[in-house]
Amino acid sequence: MAKTKFRPLHDRVVVKRITADEKTKGGIIIPDSAKEKPSEGLVTAVGPGGRDEAGKLIPIDIKVGDKVLFGKWSGTEIKLDGEELLIMKESDIMGVVG
Repeated sequence: MAKTKFRPLHDRVVVKRITADEKTKGGIIIPDSAKEKPSEGLVTAVGPGGRDEAGKLIPIDIKVGDKVLFGKWSGTEIKLDGEELLIMKESDIMGVVG
């Protein structure tokens, strides 16, 4: 089966969540029902950028492969080729890690 190509438009970014650890540092195992969805992810695709009022393209600061932090309720969840992804605006991303 061929992998679907997806290209976000404007200033949107596609992010794949990075799964949280199954255990705490103290060794306590966290069940799935108690886990929060991680607010950290890996950028898999970026759009070309937004436009200013004059119509000039404003490029996105984030690149494919960046590890980013985003808000708890940020983005729209989609499933593409069986993979759960988030589509969000660049402004929903709080920062790049590392």
